[in-house]
Amino acid sequence: MDRIADIVHVNYGQTGQSAKINEMGMREMQQKAYQARDAQYLLLKAPPASGKSRALMFVALDKLVNQGIRKVIVAVPERSIGGSFSVTKLSEYGFYADWTYNEQYNLCTPGLDGSKTKVEAFRNFMANEEKILICTHATLRFAYEELDDSMFDGTLLAIDEFHHVSADGDSRLGELLRSIMAKSNAHIIAMTGSYFRGDSVPVLKPEDEAKFTKVTYNYYEQLNGYTYLKSLGIGYHFYQGKYTSAIMEILDTNKKTILHIPNVNSGESTKDKHREVDTILDAIGEYVGTDATTGVITIKRHEDGRMIKVADLVNDQARDRDKIQNYLREIKSVDDMDLIIALGMAKEGFDWPYCEHALTVGYRGSLTEIIQIIGRCTRDSDNKTHAQFTNLIAQPDAADDAVKLSVNNMLKAITASLLMEQVMAPNFKFKSKLGDDDKAEKGEIKVRGFKTPSSKRVRDIIDSDLNDLKATILQDDTMLKAIPGQIDPEVINRVLIPKIIQTKYPNLTEDEVEEVRQYVVLDSVIKNNLMIDVDALKQAIRKDDQYVQATGDGTDTVPTDLIPKIVRTLYPDLSDSDVQKFSGMVAHDGGGNEGYKADQRFIRMAGQFVNIDDLHIDLIDTINPFQKAYEILSKSVTTKVLKVIQDAIESTRIQVSEDEAVIMWPKIKSFYATFQREPSLQSADGIERRMAEVLLYIKDQKRKQQNG
Repeated sequence: MDRIADIVHVNYGQTGQSAKINEMGMREMQQKAYQARDAQYLLLKAPPASGKSRALMFVALDKLVNQGIRKVIVAVPERSIGGSFSVTKLSEYGFYADWTYNEQYNLCTPGLDGSKTKVEAFRNFMANEEKILICTHATLRFAYEELDDSMFDGTLLAIDEFHHVSADGDSRLGELLRSIMAKSNAHIIAMTGSYFRGDSVPVLKPEDEAKFTKVTYNYYEQLNGYTYLKSLGIGYHFYQGKYTSAIMEILDTNKKTILHIPNVNSGESTKDKHREVDTILDAIGEYVGTDATTGVITIKRHEDGRMIKVADLVNDQARDRDKIQNYLREIKSVDDMDLIIALGMAKEGFDWPYCEHALTVGYRGSLTEIIQIIGRCTRDSDNKTHAQFTNLIAQPDAADDAVKLSVNNMLKAITASLLMEQVMAPNFKFKSKLGDDDKAEKGEIKVRGFKTPSSKRVRDIIDSDLNDLKATILQDDTMLKAIPGQIDPEVINRVLIPKIIQTKYPNLTEDEVEEVRQYVVLDSVIKNNLMIDVDALKQAIRKDDQYVQATGDGTDTVPTDLIPKIVRTLYPDLSDSDVQKFSGMVAHDGGGNEGYKADQRFIRMAGQFVNIDDLHIDLIDTINPFQKAYEILSKSVTTKVLKVIQDAIESTRIQVSEDEAVIMWPKIKSFYATFQREPSLQSADGIERRMAEVLLYIKDQKRKQQNG
C-alpha cells in the first residue's frame, strides 16, 4: 500500500478567540449571526462546533420577544441532532431570555417521523399558543402536506444542516421552502456547516438565494481561534486488494478514531458490511465482550493487551444501535471510547470532541459529506493538538477493467482535498498594485496587473460563490485530465478555467469573466502554495521552547544553529538554502523587528520563493494552481501506478483548441530554438508530448487552409 503525505497541512494560532464569550454569553460566530437578527431570510454558514445551534437560539428568541414572531419551528435532518436544541438557560450567561419549550413539542423522539401522532402534534402546535417546536426535516414535510402556507405567517422556520435542501424539483424540502417563501411572511434561518451550496444540484435557485442575508464564519476563523488544536492534516493512502487487509497500516488505536467504512454499493465494499466490522475487530485484537447496558464492545489489543472500547454503528439492530447511541451522547471522559465504526452515521451533528482521526474508506463524491466528516475530528479538546483526516482509496491497477473509474476516483479525491484546503486556509483580499509605494494593509495582497471587480455580480460571486466555483472547476472532467501535468499552466488558467466560468455564469460579460478568472486563479495559487510571513516566523521562533530556554537567562546569545533548527521544524519541506535564507532574516535580532519590513511575505511558486511585492498576474498565470496535488501524487505512488494514471488519461485526452494553440505556439518555437528539434509525441515529459499534439493540430489547420 502506498502512503501519500498530507496534501493539506494547516497550522493554527491557538488564539482562543472563537471560544471567548461576550457579556451576553455569545461566542464570536454567534455575535456575527446576532448582528443580522433583523433579516427575514438569514443564511448562516459556519463550521461544525462553532455554536450554530445556540446562535439560532439567540436570534429566534429576539424574533419572539422583539420582532413580533409568534412561533419558532426548528427542523433537523435526524432525531439525534434535535438534542442540540434542548432547553438552555441562556440567562445564566447574560442573555435576556431562556430557550425553553414544552417537551410535548420536541418531536425528535423514537417513532416514525411521519407518524400520525407527530403530524397531529405539529398541527396542534400551529393552532395553539406554544412558541417553540423541534422536529426532523421529514416530520416537517409530512405535516406541511396537511397545512396551508398561510399558517406559517408570523413563524420563524429554522432549517438545520441546510445542504439537505435542493433546488431540484424532486426535493420536497426545497419545494416546501420555496412555497413558504412565496406564499407567507414567514422568517427563515438556514444553517449549514458546508461551504458548498450543493454537490451536483444547487441548494437554492439563484433568485431565491439572493433574498438571503448571508453570515459566514469560515473554518480558519474557527480553528485558528481554538485553545488546544495546533494543526490539521488531510492525506490519502492507496491500497490493492481488499481494504480490510490494509486497514491496520493506518488505523492507530492509540488515537481516538472514527472509521467510516464504504457504502455497500461502492467498489471498495466487500458487500458484507458486518463481516467487514468483524474483520477489523479481529485485526485489532481479541474480543472480550459487549456491555449489555451500553452496547460498548471491548477488544483486547494484540500487541500489548490494552483494552480498546469500540462502538459499532454499522449494526442494523435498532435496540443495539439505540443503546450505543445513547452511550455516545453521554460521554464525559476521553477514556469512555477509543474507536467508532460507522457507515452512514457519525457525520453531521455528531459530537465526539475527543476524536483525533477521521479515517474514511472509499472515495466520497460529496464535498459536503467530506467536510462534515472532517468536522468530526476538528473539535477543540485538551487531549489533542493535531486533527487528521485520512481517505483510504483503491489504487488503480492496469489489469482492472475499472481502471478508468479508479483513476477518476483517485484524482477526484485529491482535488477534493485541495478544495478543503481552500476552505480551511486564511482568506486574503486581493487588490491591484498601483506602484512601488502602494503597500498592502493587513489581510491584503496587492498584485500588479490584477483587474479589480467592476460589477456587483462579480463581487457577489467572489464573496459568496468562490468555493462553489472552485468545486465546479476541480470536478470538471476536462480539468481532472489536466491535473497530472500534461497541460501547460497558462492553458489551464487562460483557456480551461474561463470556459468553465462562462458555462456556470452565462450572463457575465467577457470582462467580468476575466475578473472572476483572475480572482479564482490568484486565490487558488496563493492558498495552495506555501507562504512564509517573516514577522509571523519571528513570533513563532520567540515562542519556541528551545528559544525560550536559550534566552531564559537574560542573555542575548543564541546558538548559531538554533534558529535554522527551529525554522526546519516549522517548515520541514524547505530546502537547505531556503532554511538558511529565512534564518538569516531573523537571526540578527533573535525574533525582534529590526532590519526588515513587518509585512514582508514570500510565497513558493514553481519551486522558488517570490516576494509578495513582486507578484504580477502574468506570473500567477504561469503557475498550475493544482500543481501541488500532482507533485505529491508523482512522488508518493510508484512509477508503475503513475504510468497507469497517465495512460488512462491519455486514452481520453483533451482535444486541442485554437485558444490553446495560440498560447502554446510561442513556447513550441522556444522549445525548437533550445533543443533544435520539434517536441516528440514519445517524450516522457507530459508538457513536451502536449506541445507535439498542439504542433500536429497547427500543421493540420494550416494544411486545411491551404487546401481551401
